[in-house]
Amino acid sequence: MSTIGRLYLDGKIWLSDSVCTLVSPVSPETFANFCPRFIDGFFVSLELLLLSSLMGIVIALAIALARTSSTVLLSLPAYLYCYVFRGTPLLVQLWVFYYGFGALGEEGLGFLWPLFRDGYTVGLFTLTINTSAYAGEIFRGGIVNVPHGQYEAATAAGMDWWTTMRRIVLPQALRIAWPAYSNEVILLLKGSALVSTITVLDLMGQTRTIFARNYSLDVFLYAIVLYLILSGALTVLLRLIERRMMLPGEAAGAAG
Repeated sequence: MSTIGRLYLDGKIWLSDSVCTLVSPVSPETFANFCPRFIDGFFVSLELLLLSSLMGIVIALAIALARTSSTVLLSLPAYLYCYVFRGTPLLVQLWVFYYGFGALGEEGLGFLWPLFRDGYTVGLFTLTINTSAYAGEIFRGGIVNVPHGQYEAATAAGMDWWTTMRRIVLPQALRIAWPAYSNEVILLLKGSALVSTITVLDLMGQTRTIFARNYSLDVFLYAIVLYLILSGALTVLLRLIERRMMLPGEAAGAAG
Protein backbone atom coordinates (compact mmCIF):
# COMPACT_ATOMS: atom_id res chain seq x y z
CA MET A 1 0.00 0.00 0.00
CA SER A 2 1.28 3.48 -0.86
CA THR A 3 1.99 6.11 1.77
CA ILE A 4 -1.05 8.12 0.70
CA GLY A 5 -3.25 5.04 0.88
CA ARG A 6 -1.94 4.18 4.33
CA LEU A 7 -2.52 7.73 5.56
CA TYR A 8 -6.04 7.67 4.15
CA LEU A 9 -6.79 4.35 5.84
CA ASP A 10 -5.35 5.56 9.15
CA GLY A 11 -7.41 8.72 8.83
CA LYS A 12 -10.60 6.72 8.29
CA ILE A 13 -9.87 4.55 11.31
CA TRP A 14 -9.15 7.59 13.47
CA LEU A 15 -12.29 9.37 12.31
CA SER A 16 -14.40 6.25 12.81
CA ASP A 17 -13.07 5.77 16.35
CA SER A 18 -13.60 9.46 17.12
CA VAL A 19 -17.20 9.45 15.89
CA CYS A 20 -18.03 6.26 17.80
CA THR A 21 -16.42 7.59 20.98
CA LEU A 22 -18.50 10.74 20.65
CA VAL A 23 -21.91 9.22 19.85
CA SER A 24 -21.80 5.84 21.61
CA PRO A 25 -22.62 7.18 25.11
CA VAL A 26 -25.87 8.70 23.80
CA SER A 27 -26.71 5.99 21.24
CA PRO A 28 -28.95 2.91 21.55
CA GLU A 29 -27.09 -0.18 22.65
CA THR A 30 -27.23 -1.93 19.28
CA PHE A 31 -25.80 1.05 17.42
CA ALA A 32 -23.12 1.60 20.07
CA ASN A 33 -22.01 -2.04 19.86
CA PHE A 34 -21.68 -1.98 16.09
CA CYS A 35 -20.82 1.68 15.59
CA PRO A 36 -17.44 1.06 13.89
CA ARG A 37 -19.12 -1.17 11.31
CA PHE A 38 -21.81 1.43 10.58
CA ILE A 39 -19.24 4.20 10.20
CA ASP A 40 -16.95 2.06 8.04
CA GLY A 41 -19.90 1.25 5.77
CA PHE A 42 -20.84 4.92 5.69
CA PHE A 43 -17.37 5.83 4.44
CA VAL A 44 -17.41 3.09 1.79
CA SER A 45 -20.75 4.38 0.49
CA LEU A 46 -19.37 7.91 0.46
CA GLU A 47 -16.22 6.79 -1.39
CA LEU A 48 -18.22 4.96 -4.04
CA LEU A 49 -20.54 7.92 -4.51
CA LEU A 50 -17.80 10.53 -4.83
CA LEU A 51 -15.52 8.49 -7.08
CA SER A 52 -18.29 7.31 -9.41
CA SER A 53 -19.76 10.83 -9.61
CA LEU A 54 -16.42 12.44 -10.44
CA MET A 55 -15.49 9.88 -13.08
CA GLY A 56 -19.05 9.69 -14.34
CA ILE A 57 -19.40 13.42 -14.96
CA VAL A 58 -16.26 13.41 -17.13
CA ILE A 59 -17.58 10.51 -19.21
CA ALA A 60 -21.03 12.10 -19.30
CA LEU A 61 -19.72 15.35 -20.78
CA ALA A 62 -17.94 13.40 -23.51
CA ILE A 63 -21.13 11.42 -24.19
CA ALA A 64 -23.21 14.60 -24.30
CA LEU A 65 -20.86 16.17 -26.85
CA ALA A 66 -20.93 12.97 -28.93
CA ARG A 67 -24.74 12.79 -28.72
CA THR A 68 -25.06 16.34 -30.10
CA SER A 69 -22.51 15.73 -32.85
CA SER A 70 -23.64 15.64 -36.47
CA THR A 71 -21.21 12.78 -37.09
CA VAL A 72 -22.98 9.41 -36.94
CA LEU A 73 -19.79 7.63 -35.90
CA LEU A 74 -19.89 9.67 -32.69
CA SER A 75 -23.60 10.13 -32.05
CA LEU A 76 -24.72 6.52 -32.67
CA PRO A 77 -22.29 4.80 -30.23
CA ALA A 78 -23.10 7.45 -27.62
CA TYR A 79 -26.84 6.85 -28.14
CA LEU A 80 -26.42 3.08 -27.81
CA TYR A 81 -24.31 3.52 -24.66
CA CYS A 82 -27.04 5.61 -23.02
CA TYR A 83 -29.80 3.31 -24.28
CA VAL A 84 -28.20 0.16 -22.87
CA PHE A 85 -27.18 1.45 -19.46
CA ARG A 86 -30.31 3.56 -18.91
CA GLY A 87 -32.58 0.81 -20.19
CA THR A 88 -31.36 -1.99 -17.92
CA PRO A 89 -31.60 -2.18 -14.10
CA LEU A 90 -28.51 -1.31 -12.10
CA LEU A 91 -28.81 -4.59 -10.19
CA VAL A 92 -28.67 -6.59 -13.43
CA GLN A 93 -25.59 -4.64 -14.53
CA LEU A 94 -23.84 -5.33 -11.24
CA TRP A 95 -24.56 -9.06 -11.43
CA VAL A 96 -23.56 -9.33 -15.09
CA PHE A 97 -20.21 -7.66 -14.47
CA TYR A 98 -19.47 -9.39 -11.15
CA TYR A 99 -20.93 -12.88 -11.53
CA GLY A 100 -20.76 -12.96 -15.34
CA PHE A 101 -17.54 -11.33 -16.51
CA GLY A 102 -15.89 -11.89 -13.14
CA ALA A 103 -16.34 -15.63 -13.55
CA LEU A 104 -14.06 -15.57 -16.60
CA GLY A 105 -11.08 -14.94 -14.33
CA GLU A 106 -7.73 -13.44 -15.17
CA GLU A 107 -7.10 -15.88 -17.98
CA GLY A 108 -10.34 -15.01 -19.75
CA LEU A 109 -10.27 -11.24 -19.22
CA GLY A 110 -6.58 -10.51 -19.63
CA PHE A 111 -5.72 -6.86 -19.05
CA LEU A 112 -9.35 -6.13 -18.06
CA TRP A 113 -9.12 -8.43 -15.03
CA PRO A 114 -8.30 -5.61 -12.54
CA LEU A 115 -11.76 -4.14 -13.26
CA PHE A 116 -13.53 -7.37 -12.26
CA ARG A 117 -11.39 -9.06 -9.63
CA ASP A 118 -13.24 -7.78 -6.53
CA GLY A 119 -16.66 -6.49 -5.63
CA TYR A 120 -15.56 -2.96 -4.75
CA THR A 121 -13.93 -2.38 -8.15
CA VAL A 122 -16.88 -3.89 -10.02
CA GLY A 123 -19.27 -1.75 -7.96
CA LEU A 124 -17.32 1.42 -8.67
CA PHE A 125 -17.02 0.59 -12.38
CA THR A 126 -20.73 -0.22 -12.72
CA LEU A 127 -21.92 2.83 -10.79
CA THR A 128 -19.68 5.02 -12.93
CA ILE A 129 -20.95 3.79 -16.29
CA ASN A 130 -24.55 3.79 -15.06
CA THR A 131 -24.50 7.36 -13.80
CA SER A 132 -22.54 8.55 -16.84
CA ALA A 133 -25.32 7.27 -19.12
CA TYR A 134 -28.01 9.16 -17.19
CA ALA A 135 -25.89 12.28 -16.75
CA GLY A 136 -24.90 12.19 -20.41
CA GLU A 137 -28.54 12.55 -21.41
CA ILE A 138 -29.04 15.28 -18.81
CA PHE A 139 -26.10 17.29 -20.14
CA ARG A 140 -27.20 16.68 -23.73
CA GLY A 141 -30.48 18.32 -22.80
CA GLY A 142 -28.57 21.25 -21.37
CA ILE A 143 -26.50 21.64 -24.55
CA VAL A 144 -29.48 21.58 -26.93
CA ASN A 145 -31.26 24.16 -24.78
CA VAL A 146 -28.49 26.72 -25.16
CA PRO A 147 -29.89 29.35 -27.58
CA HIS A 148 -28.60 28.89 -31.12
CA GLY A 149 -27.65 32.54 -31.22
CA GLN A 150 -24.83 31.75 -28.81
CA TYR A 151 -23.24 29.47 -31.42
CA GLU A 152 -23.66 32.09 -34.14
CA ALA A 153 -22.10 34.78 -31.97
CA ALA A 154 -19.12 32.55 -31.15
CA THR A 155 -18.62 31.73 -34.84
CA ALA A 156 -18.80 35.42 -35.72
CA ALA A 157 -16.14 36.09 -33.09
CA GLY A 158 -13.84 33.60 -34.82
CA MET A 159 -14.02 30.79 -32.23
CA ASP A 160 -13.50 27.21 -33.33
CA TRP A 161 -15.82 24.37 -32.23
CA TRP A 162 -13.87 23.36 -29.12
CA THR A 163 -13.42 26.96 -27.93
CA THR A 164 -17.12 27.60 -28.45
CA MET A 165 -18.02 24.56 -26.41
CA ARG A 166 -15.52 25.22 -23.64
CA ARG A 167 -16.10 28.95 -23.19
CA ILE A 168 -19.68 29.51 -24.34
CA VAL A 169 -21.87 26.42 -24.55
CA LEU A 170 -20.78 24.07 -21.75
CA PRO A 171 -20.89 26.68 -18.94
CA GLN A 172 -24.47 27.53 -19.90
CA ALA A 173 -25.42 23.88 -20.43
CA LEU A 174 -24.10 22.94 -16.98
CA ARG A 175 -26.08 25.74 -15.41
CA ILE A 176 -29.25 24.55 -17.17
CA ALA A 177 -28.68 20.86 -16.39
CA TRP A 178 -27.36 21.13 -12.83
CA PRO A 179 -30.73 20.79 -10.96
CA ALA A 180 -31.52 17.59 -12.87
CA TYR A 181 -27.98 16.32 -12.36
CA SER A 182 -28.28 16.97 -8.62
CA ASN A 183 -31.27 14.63 -8.56
CA GLU A 184 -29.20 12.01 -10.40
CA VAL A 185 -26.49 12.18 -7.71
CA ILE A 186 -29.08 11.55 -4.99
CA LEU A 187 -30.50 8.64 -6.99
CA LEU A 188 -26.97 7.31 -7.38
CA LEU A 189 -26.54 7.37 -3.61
CA LYS A 190 -29.66 5.25 -3.17
CA GLY A 191 -28.67 2.94 -6.02
CA SER A 192 -25.23 2.42 -4.50
CA ALA A 193 -26.85 0.29 -1.79
CA LEU A 194 -27.15 -2.47 -4.41
CA VAL A 195 -23.39 -3.06 -4.35
CA SER A 196 -24.00 -4.93 -1.10
CA THR A 197 -25.33 -7.77 -3.28
CA ILE A 198 -21.84 -8.32 -4.73
CA THR A 199 -20.08 -8.64 -1.35
CA VAL A 200 -19.22 -4.94 -0.91
CA LEU A 201 -19.43 -3.88 2.74
CA ASP A 202 -20.87 -0.44 2.16
CA LEU A 203 -23.43 0.96 4.58
CA MET A 204 -26.11 -1.46 3.40
CA GLY A 205 -23.65 -4.35 3.32
CA GLN A 206 -22.55 -3.70 6.90
CA THR A 207 -26.18 -3.35 7.96
CA ARG A 208 -27.03 -6.74 6.49
CA THR A 209 -24.00 -8.29 8.20
CA ILE A 210 -25.02 -6.83 11.56
CA PHE A 211 -28.61 -7.99 11.09
CA ALA A 212 -27.37 -11.53 10.37
CA ARG A 213 -25.70 -11.51 13.79
CA ASN A 214 -28.48 -10.21 16.02
CA TYR A 215 -31.68 -10.27 13.88
CA SER A 216 -32.67 -6.88 15.23
CA LEU A 217 -34.67 -4.79 12.77
CA ASP A 218 -33.41 -1.66 14.54
CA VAL A 219 -30.20 -1.84 12.51
CA PHE A 220 -32.10 -0.88 9.36
CA LEU A 221 -33.48 2.18 11.13
CA TYR A 222 -29.93 3.26 11.96
CA ALA A 223 -28.96 2.74 8.33
CA ILE A 224 -31.87 4.93 7.25
CA VAL A 225 -30.70 7.71 9.56
CA LEU A 226 -27.15 7.52 8.19
CA TYR A 227 -28.39 7.55 4.60
CA LEU A 228 -30.56 10.58 5.40
CA ILE A 229 -27.57 12.38 6.91
CA LEU A 230 -25.50 11.70 3.80
CA SER A 231 -28.37 12.62 1.48
CA GLY A 232 -29.01 15.84 3.37
CA ALA A 233 -25.35 16.87 3.27
CA LEU A 234 -25.21 16.16 -0.48
CA THR A 235 -28.38 18.14 -1.11
CA VAL A 236 -26.95 21.17 0.68
CA LEU A 237 -23.62 20.88 -1.16
CA LEU A 238 -25.25 20.51 -4.58
CA ARG A 239 -27.55 23.44 -3.85
CA LEU A 240 -24.59 25.62 -2.90
CA ILE A 241 -22.86 24.70 -6.15
CA GLU A 242 -26.04 25.52 -8.05
CA ARG A 243 -26.21 28.95 -6.42
CA ARG A 244 -22.55 29.58 -7.29
CA MET A 245 -23.34 28.78 -10.93
CA MET A 246 -26.24 31.23 -11.09
CA LEU A 247 -25.89 34.61 -12.72
CA PRO A 248 -26.20 37.60 -10.32
CA GLY A 249 -29.80 38.31 -11.29
CA GLU A 250 -30.77 34.64 -10.98
CA ALA A 251 -29.17 34.34 -7.55
CA ALA A 252 -31.03 37.39 -6.32
CA GLY A 253 -34.31 35.99 -7.63
CA ALA A 254 -33.69 32.61 -5.98
CA ALA A 255 -32.88 34.28 -2.68
CA GLY A 256 -36.07 36.30 -2.89
